Amino acid sequence: MIEMFSFTFMQHALLAAIMIGLLCSFVSFFVVMKRLSFLGVGVSHSALGGIAIGLVSGVSPVLTGSIFAVAVAVITGQISRSTRINEDTIIGIFFSSGMALGIGIISYARGYYPELFSLLFGNILAVSRQDLAILAVAMVVVLAFLLIFFRELLAICFDEEAAVAGGLPVTPLYLALMAAVGVTIMVSVQVVGIVLAAALLVIPAATGYRLSRHYRSLLFIAVVVGMMGCLGGLVISYYLNVPSGASIVLTMTVLFGLSWLYKR
Repeated sequence: MIEMFSFTFMQHALLAAIMIGLLCSFVSFFVVMKRLSFLGVGVSHSALGGIAIGLVSGVSPVLTGSIFAVAVAVITGQISRSTRINEDTIIGIFFSSGMALGIGIISYARGYYPELFSLLFGNILAVSRQDLAILAVAMVVVLAFLLIFFRELLAICFDEEAAVAGGLPVTPLYLALMAAVGVTIMVSVQVVGIVLAAALLVIPAATGYRLSRHYRSLLFIAVVVGMMGCLGGLVISYYLNVPSGASIVLTMTVLFGLSWLYKR
């Protein structure tokens, strides 16, 4: 085990796994409590359009994908607030249109884009110092927002009408939460890829939901599952020579399965 982390790329992967596990598990708490699980799937897949724009234009695809993901998340929240259209319907529209835009741009443009495969399926072993810096900044900003407004966001998740009656700025906080979900998804893409990023925002808190009766214990279990899943998946990926994104998600899935068996 010690020899495993003697390599620089494994040290980078370890830091990325720790930060992603902590960030995603915190965000997953609000995603599950607010029933926004499908939002993660929709935003992660629709972000392919922004990633394609970055690949073709020569700009960082993570940057363009992040802007695109945040825009999709915020616009989804704004439309659902201002119209009678359900969030799932809006997400379904952006899901398909974002994927179509990305596929269209990539197929039309000439050239070979080797980094596209890593963005689709993730490669935590290829995380660079720059990627770690971006991930650290995103983690600090998102966690600071969630911790500062924790009680307000919790009130919105449990009873939005009561939060409005209590004078809370529900719409701005809700849109900020949607933006935080978009940012978290895009930094997770570096680790598990577009295809699997949404799983990190659902499985940790879903496992905690099975095993807890209070929101504090739910959050604690979600963080433990997120960290165990990312670190355990990294070790499995190294020794079994399997894709890191798949091993991380499957490790978390096993933990959820064990929680289901325990509480059955």
